[in-house]
Amino acid sequence: MIRIAILGDIGSGKSYVAKQFGYPVFNADVEVTELYRKSRKCYNRLKKVLPNYITSFPIKKVELLRAIIANQNNLKKIVKIVHPEVRYKMNNFIKKNKNKKFIILDIPLLLENKLNKKNDILIFIDAKKKDISKRLKKKYSINKKILKKFQLPVELKKKKADFIIKNNFKTNSIKKNVKMILEKILLNA
Repeated sequence: MIRIAILGDIGSGKSYVAKQFGYPVFNADVEVTELYRKSRKCYNRLKKVLPNYITSFPIKKVELLRAIIANQNNLKKIVKIVHPEVRYKMNNFIKKNKNKKFIILDIPLLLENKLNKKNDILIFIDAKKKDISKRLKKKYSINKKILKKFQLPVELKKKKADFIIKNNFKTNSIKKNVKMILEKILLNA
């Protein structure tokens, strides 16, 4: 099994590109959302450490955001509870798909949390800042500055990448790039 990890800035289109590979995708953001919606264990642990912010189940992201804005240390508390759960789900995903030719890891903090392996193929999704800003305004009501504090600089991720896909947010060029990268990987495997 070849592990392909997708890297890039917030809003660069990592999840969309990950899906274009046509192989099983582990999407950490989806898993976190699922935890907030369905995990009573996660809720109880967060409620215990953030009783002034977590008020009801399912967990609302706006409550978490308020806790983080009120005190940066609250983010560390959240991460300490949520990340082990996501790591567990990722390991199950990898075991379940061990016989697949490829698996795709769409994990925003992959490098930061040292989830990558030496042989992982790293693909950086490069998009123009103005395109990213336009997408973030539409899609997210998050505080980008808070998230940036936990990410390695984009240029460092770009340097570590084995491949770079320029995302102009046009489906045809993405599909063409993905196909070309898969062919190169298989040629070198």
